[in-house]
Amino acid sequence: MDKIHAMQLFMRVADLESFSQAAQTLGLPKGSVSRQIQALESALGTRLLHRTTRRVQLTQDGMVYYERCRDLLANIEELDGLFQHDPSSVSGRLRVDMPVGIAKNLVMPKLPAFLQQYPGIELELSSSDRLVDVVREGFDCVLRIGHLKDSGLVARPLGKLTVVNCASPDYLERFGFPESLDDLSTHAVVHYSTHFGTRGLGFEYASDKQTHWIKTGGILTVNSTETYQVAAQTGLGIIQVPRAAIKEALRNGSLIEVLPQYRPEPMPVSLLYPHRRNLSRRVHLFMEWLGGVMKSYVD
Repeated sequence: MDKIHAMQLFMRVADLESFSQAAQTLGLPKGSVSRQIQALESALGTRLLHRTTRRVQLTQDGMVYYERCRDLLANIEELDGLFQHDPSSVSGRLRVDMPVGIAKNLVMPKLPAFLQQYPGIELELSSSDRLVDVVREGFDCVLRIGHLKDSGLVARPLGKLTVVNCASPDYLERFGFPESLDDLSTHAVVHYSTHFGTRGLGFEYASDKQTHWIKTGGILTVNSTETYQVAAQTGLGIIQVPRAAIKEALRNGSLIEVLPQYRPEPMPVSLLYPHRRNLSRRVHLFMEWLGGVMKSYVD
């Protein structure tokens, strides 16, 4: 059995949900396709496809195998064009994850140029506040903001993001501009927490290379960075957020920086990726491009 060919047949059957249609598009007898898939399942020791009279569906193991086949076949295709310098020779799926604010404000505006340069790349871009499992969920690389925990992943530092304190014009009109740390006793902070039941320590600022907190008012806690920003824009309190993530809000005046002399410590920015001896060309090119995008915003 030619396993690579069997993988290609398996993916075509899964895509079309039909042995007959897969065989027709490939110009092969239906029986031949069916026998090769059965041989592949026997070699793997698991059933990849549920077969009914109406349709063919992937089993749970089939879903996992399908994803791995897609990556493997894309890498083989890329290997065939390893010494070709034409950007169109770079192909395959690329799965990445990054914070919502970074994706929305920094990456998306410049992404069309990257995809136009490399039209063979199929990009899956995840952006949420959830920390994805890079290895288990098949991510090629992720962008992380903040101090890293030991994860067994390779970390590539990109710099640090300046963090600012800001509030809406409406909020500042009602409660006034805080000019000192003592003024914060009459102000509200919007709290951010990935897990409800815990609450932030208050207003954070750096002094003498140490981090300090001041307890403030504030009755709202959110677990979404987008909601965090909207909460400030609607006048619910002060937030502390990377300046690059809210550059448009600062530019249009929907948020105004306060207490610039009392900013939190800058937040490290890192690219994380699984420990692989050789990164595929598409992953390497994307990480170089993303590092270039972030270079304009990090210190």
